Amino acid sequence: MATNSPNLECRMYEAKYPEVDQAVMIQVKSMADSGAYVSLLEYNNIEGMILFSELSRRRIRSISSLIKVGRIEPVMVLRVDHERGYIDLSKRRVSEEDIQGCEERYNKSKLIHSIMRHVAETMNIDLEDLYVHVGWPLYKKYGHAIEAFKLIVNDPDPILNSLTREIKETGPDGQEVTKVVPALSEEVKDVLVKNIRRRMTPQPLKIRADIEMKCFQFDGVIHIKEAMRKAEAAGNQDCPVKIKLVAPPVYVLNAQTLDKEQGIAVLSKAIAACTQEIERHKGKLTVKEAPRAVSEREDKLFAEQMAKLGRENEERSGDEDSEEEEDTGMGEIDLEKSGTGITD
Repeated sequence: MATNSPNLECRMYEAKYPEVDQAVMIQVKSMADSGAYVSLLEYNNIEGMILFSELSRRRIRSISSLIKVGRIEPVMVLRVDHERGYIDLSKRRVSEEDIQGCEERYNKSKLIHSIMRHVAETMNIDLEDLYVHVGWPLYKKYGHAIEAFKLIVNDPDPILNSLTREIKETGPDGQEVTKVVPALSEEVKDVLVKNIRRRMTPQPLKIRADIEMKCFQFDGVIHIKEAMRKAEAAGNQDCPVKIKLVAPPVYVLNAQTLDKEQGIAVLSKAIAACTQEIERHKGKLTVKEAPRAVSEREDKLFAEQMAKLGRENEERSGDEDSEEEEDTGMGEIDLEKSGTGITD
């Protein structure tokens, strides 16, 4: 392995500077008397400036409410001086549409950059060399390299084998000749494909819905259990459904799927099956939170909330007939009798 460390710094796109009237992602670095100095995150952190007059269309009452050191946000390019490297930017001229487009592009480019940088570091090669021979040609051909990377997940060879580089060699007669060879060695190609697959293979989404379910008929617990079974039976192999008691009368339905729309449809079907069964026994089901995709953070917070409620239930369950009753939702009957029933 070479002793020299590879250069792992490089812009994300082939163009050294952005175009005028292009929205770019920046991070605010410092404040000056007339404006803020920022780094252009997609262009290897080259410096730009936002004059305070370009912060807002309205009268500025507080600079700090409009711009803060460390903040990352899209702004519009006003001027680019290619000779001096000066870039003037505006926050007030960037539209909602510009912001959305810029954020989408930056998030895709950031993922590409992270994969490319990791490969360059792992294989001890310069990041710019990897961009010159792989990244930028794919941007040019596919509009955005992420479209090529998505295809590489399933079938890398047609895309990566089409990439080449020119090398100069001295022939037997002493003359220098140019040869066209594959852009990537087999070793670098393998590491690139592995990283793309690891980072870009779709991860299952968690879909969740929150309901309240009550049944005060005789054998209410049995009817609730049967309704829960009907809900779970609405799931399928690609999208299994689980329903759990949080604390009477609150239940949560969960599903995992690669297809968000399918997950929401399956949970909606599960709720309908559950509702039909519990209403057959004069029970009631109320949807508190409709089926929706939840983030890892939301899921973690919910798990903590479940644990907390579980502990509280254990503390209150001294007068319950059995643990079985507590688990299946009989607690709601005791609450109702004692005059502290949970209302809708």
